[in-house]
Amino acid sequence: MTQHNALIVRGGWDGHHPVAATEMFLPFLAAHDYSVQIEESPEIYADAEQMARFDLIVQSVTMSEISGDQVAGLRAAVAAGTGLTGWHGGIADSFRASADYLQLIGGQFATHPGKPPADRVDGAQENNYLDYTVQMTPLGREHPITAGLADFDLCTEQYWVLHDDLIDVLATTTHPAPDWEPWHRPITSPAVWTRLWGAGRLCVSTAGHSPEVLADPNVRTIIERGMLWATRTA
Repeated sequence: MTQHNALIVRGGWDGHHPVAATEMFLPFLAAHDYSVQIEESPEIYADAEQMARFDLIVQSVTMSEISGDQVAGLRAAVAAGTGLTGWHGGIADSFRASADYLQLIGGQFATHPGKPPADRVDGAQENNYLDYTVQMTPLGREHPITAGLADFDLCTEQYWVLHDDLIDVLATTTHPAPDWEPWHRPITSPAVWTRLWGAGRLCVSTAGHSPEVLADPNVRTIIERGMLWATRTA
């Protein structure tokens, strides 16, 4: 088996448990012969010599900030063939102020609709936990990341994603239009997507708010297969 070099970059908002979440996948990476380096900030992205070593980047950094040289280094590494993957806010709600980062990822968290106002508790994350379905697209039913997976249900944050059409959508989720919200019809958002960028591959899953969600067999399968698929191919 060929050994690969993986970089885990984690940090940002603690509510997404970046340390506990990323460490859930260390045994999987080890079992597939990845050598793993862990960094607690995106500073390494600016080091071109180090970045050239990695075949895969697993990012879990919600919000936070990234400098111009760091995002340029990340984009260059992906374009040169380094894979990039992640889940939920750790990749789809990272570095909001960087247009270059948002263009690289192809989809950005906008909001997560919540429970009816009468059911909300002040400040509780659970206000945004909804029952929803992740539905496979025709492409998703054939793609190696999601092939063989049926549509599945979750109760967690349901991401409303702003996106472009350079992504390949493997699964979607549809937000209803309840009477307490201002939108007038259901909105379908990508829930799992891939993207080709230069010689590199990206894979994003919007599910993954907490270790409990990441432990869902469907979510975990998508993330683990996404790591393998995104890894440098040449």
